[in-house]
Amino acid sequence: MVSRRSFVKNSMLTSAAVLLDGASVIGAAAPAVEAGVPRFGVNYVPRKRWWYCWLDWDQQAIEEDLSGIAGLGLDHIRMQCLWPYFQPGIGTVSEQALAHLHQLLDAADKVGLDVEVTVLNGWMSGLSFMPPWVAPLVDPWHGKAGNIFTDPNVIEAEKLLFRRIAETVGGHRRFLGFDIGNELGVLQGTNGNRVTTAEADAWATEMLGYCDQVAPGKFHVNGIDHVHWFNDYGFSREEIATTGHASVVHSYILFDGVLQRARYNDPAALHLAEYEIELASAYATDLNRKVWVEETGFGNEVPDSYKPEFMEQSVRNMMSTGKVWGVTWWGSHDIDPAVKGFDPLEYTLGLLDLSNKPKPQGRKFAELAAEFRQTGQATEARKTALVIPDHGLSTNSWPPDWKFATAYMKLIERGVRPAIVLESRAKEADYLKARGISELIALKA
Repeated sequence: MVSRRSFVKNSMLTSAAVLLDGASVIGAAAPAVEAGVPRFGVNYVPRKRWWYCWLDWDQQAIEEDLSGIAGLGLDHIRMQCLWPYFQPGIGTVSEQALAHLHQLLDAADKVGLDVEVTVLNGWMSGLSFMPPWVAPLVDPWHGKAGNIFTDPNVIEAEKLLFRRIAETVGGHRRFLGFDIGNELGVLQGTNGNRVTTAEADAWATEMLGYCDQVAPGKFHVNGIDHVHWFNDYGFSREEIATTGHASVVHSYILFDGVLQRARYNDPAALHLAEYEIELASAYATDLNRKVWVEETGFGNEVPDSYKPEFMEQSVRNMMSTGKVWGVTWWGSHDIDPAVKGFDPLEYTLGLLDLSNKPKPQGRKFAELAAEFRQTGQATEARKTALVIPDHGLSTNSWPPDWKFATAYMKLIERGVRPAIVLESRAKEADYLKARGISELIALKA
């Protein structure tokens, strides 16, 4: 009799072997995943028409794409609902978009992929997708902007969208949960949506609570980008490390301040996501809380010849923390050049090409997924901790404020793999013992 663990292990190794042989992945199925095993997935980027496909649906193309993803041995996707397509009016949710969403989950089910549904997408891949009925337009009836974080009418409309999606796919066995929105901190910098940290935190708490209400028992998160981890801005680090079902980091050397300070193959680049995971863990109150590396990847800032090695070193460093829920690469497929309007860097980020075949980094990610599903996270003891102030970073600066990160990377260069501890907890003996920390190093001014 074959145990489930043996079945999973053999499935992973078989999947990786298929990829290494260069065979077609179409028709492959994603592996089963045991509880506690790190998840490996991808941010889904449709080959045909990008996410404009919500309006021109091609079920066969979607099924081919998801088969390609499953063929890499991945177990989940994160996908994007373009907000104005799903909710063209403040009280109107598109029945067609909901139907297409259900079809996407049906296609995912055919190949065994779980789906995280990202909902309030007014910003994605460098373009704005704000619905016309919210800020920065002024509501002529109320004489104020419809701020998506503070306006009660807009918040009620947001809840309507979550409720209707939950009614449509909340019971689907491939529905993993809600990501409330893609990098919503970007919108907090626009004129109509400016918020205080207290307002941003109150909104996130309310919306994540509502997700638990309409889709209980699911995996709900706030898909923030780097800005809040590197700046005292928008959502607080305390909020994003304690609400939702995991802390989220989006790790890119191009955007997170690395390339303003170091090369693509320097420790600062290879340990970036590791640092962000440890930083998130410092602000968590639950010692068992996991971190989802929800987006990570690279563009032309990393030479093609080095991309598989960069990926491998970065992922191994993530896994050394022992705190990873999952790694979700950006993205699944390259963007068709016929879909114009994106920054050039967006077009070649896929693990799969436009023929749905794995690129070298796709094959490497498949190998890593197979390995870590078999072995688990290769946790390294972190007895030394960098002590940082709870606050004190810049407000929405560019490049991002590396006051904390620089000190962390200096320890890495000395051969130390540190944890991070907040000043407010540095004298809590039981807390330090529970984390296995025996040495504290204060951040130098």
